[in-house]
Amino acid sequence: MKFYIACDHAGYNIKENVIQIVKNLGYEIINLGTDSNERVDYPDFAHKLSKAVLKDEGSYGILICGTGIGMSLAANKHKGIRAALCHDAYTAQMARAHNDANVLCFGERVNGLGVIESMLKAWCDTSFEGGRHANRVKKIEI
Repeated sequence: MKFYIACDHAGYNIKENVIQIVKNLGYEIINLGTDSNERVDYPDFAHKLSKAVLKDEGSYGILICGTGIGMSLAANKHKGIRAALCHDAYTAQMARAHNDANVLCFGERVNGLGVIESMLKAWCDTSFEGGRHANRVKKIEI
């Protein structure tokens, strides 16, 4: 499993910790910035990551901002991106199992590292169930 990660200034303080968690889980991760806590615009990083995930079939993305809301909104503008704003392991698991989400979004100001680690483990341990959910996922893109 391969991940791309990006954040804005409000997600910068935990990004390196998240990178280490993903590496400790045994997965590759590519950092797309930002690389400081200087104020930047979250859509720029959401778009950069979304394009990378779409270009690299089978890869996943992690987007971090203050709440995760802005990043998820911007990423979901890309056809083929299913960015899920998650708050715990259960929402991460359901995003993968029922929605075939390919981008995990969360907020530095909302989630602690323990919860983030449990979300990442749940994400990595869960596959899309398909079946009745596949038709619903097809209906997302209109």
